[in-house]
Amino acid sequence: MRCAPRKARLVIDHIRGKDVAAARAILENTPRAAARDVLKLLDSAIANAENNHELVAGDLRVGRAFVDEGPTLKRYRPRALGRATRIRKRTSHMTIALTAKD
Repeated sequence: MRCAPRKARLVIDHIRGKDVAAARAILENTPRAAARDVLKLLDSAIANAENNHELVAGDLRVGRAFVDEGPTLKRYRPRALGRATRIRKRTSHMTIALTAKD
């Protein structure tokens, strides 16, 4: 995802350990831009659990959720006196593992 890992971790920390319905409600009302990407990932994980493992969405909760750093895109911005400054556009790898409620 084209989101800095530090910003995505702030959103992921809100939903870790919550049940799926509460996690979706939190993400839908979180004003951060990374919340949209995490919500798409959560919906994908729920769909995978239902289709591939025959689980019911109401019986799931967010087990493991973490964000790792992805490759950094390096760009340059022109500055005064013929100089240039490096701009690092960071990317992240997000992972959500759902588990059944106990």
